[in-house]
Amino acid sequence: MTFSKALLLLKKKRYQDQLLDKTENQISNLERLVQDLEFAQIEKRVIDGLKVGNDCLKKMHEVMTIEEVERIMDETQDAIDYQRQIDEMLSGSFSQEDEDAVLAELEAITQGDVELPEVPSDELPDVPQAAEEKPERERSRKKPERELLAA
Repeated sequence: MTFSKALLLLKKKRYQDQLLDKTENQISNLERLVQDLEFAQIEKRVIDGLKVGNDCLKKMHEVMTIEEVERIMDETQDAIDYQRQIDEMLSGSFSQEDEDAVLAELEAITQGDVELPEVPSDELPDVPQAAEEKPERERSRKKPERELLAA
């Protein structure tokens, strides 16, 4: 191979390397451009979403005023307070004296100061009952529940 042919091949190789570098740079620029476009599309969707959200908030503000929200909140708090009062009445809340008496009785029982009655060890007889025949205790227990639910 002659010197001039080798020089020509080296120049051709260098030209192709430069061409390859330019092509890689262009591909890199295109990829960056695609990423920027995708990001711009995402930003546009976010902005569109914010616009829709803003419009919805404006419509909600037209429908509901701060005074109305405060009134609803006050009514809700009043209803909660009223329900607490009802719960306290129904549960028969103990006064501090009653609570102290119960604790004293519990302490006496756990210390063994109170003599408890003997528990019978006999087995109870098996007595089958018909579905319609309920003991008086069960019937009387169910009636107040029905009345309570109706009230």
